Amino acid sequence: MSGNIDILTLVALIVTVFVVIKLRSVLGNRSPDEDQARYDRQARAREQASAASDKVVTLPRQEQDRPEQAGFNDPSHKTAEERLELRSADIVGARDGLLKLAEADTSFDAEHFARGARQAYEMIVTAFAEGNRNMLRDLLSPEVYEGFVAAIDEREARGEKIDQSFVGIHKCDIVDAELNGSDASVTLKFLSQLITATMDGSGNVISGDPQKIHEVTDIWTFARDLASPDPNWHLVATQASQ
Repeated sequence: MSGNIDILTLVALIVTVFVVIKLRSVLGNRSPDEDQARYDRQARAREQASAASDKVVTLPRQEQDRPEQAGFNDPSHKTAEERLELRSADIVGARDGLLKLAEADTSFDAEHFARGARQAYEMIVTAFAEGNRNMLRDLLSPEVYEGFVAAIDEREARGEKIDQSFVGIHKCDIVDAELNGSDASVTLKFLSQLITATMDGSGNVISGDPQKIHEVTDIWTFARDLASPDPNWHLVATQASQ
């Protein structure tokens, strides 16, 4: 009959209302403001984590974030020769030294080191142009840091600024490696491309060209004490190739 409510329909309505009430009691109600506040907290946490990781450049360590089956992709289970897997042109003249280093440090992997060195090179070149002393302090030895900061101080005293864009690294070769006791050093030759110009206090170009790509060749040496618990390598010497 059209004026009566079917008993099954009524029971279904009662069950539905009961489920909704229980869900609200368990999950609660969030206002739009609470959702936005939660989103803002998560965003700030991600930004802080990203800022903290920006200063970390671990050149020689294997990426071991993923659990692997024992014996596979673990540098301690690879031979020293296997951890020197680079194109032969990338380690011309450095194989003997790299082999000694790889035998002394089972975490050393030449390919991973070269990738980290490229990243460190870009960070250091950019930090020097920007006058970012904090970044440089984390990546340079104390002696090299003093030299870089002295150059930045002199530049700022003259009221000059560097306008620079890092285009990329065209080539990176490991040209030398040494192990003296526990002191290890690796020298690399970088061929990079930059757009760079030095401006005076009025914004006039006094050197370089802000519109032209300039090729730069640098020879840098990174070092660390293998006996130290600190796994980080630091830039200890620089020279410009003639």
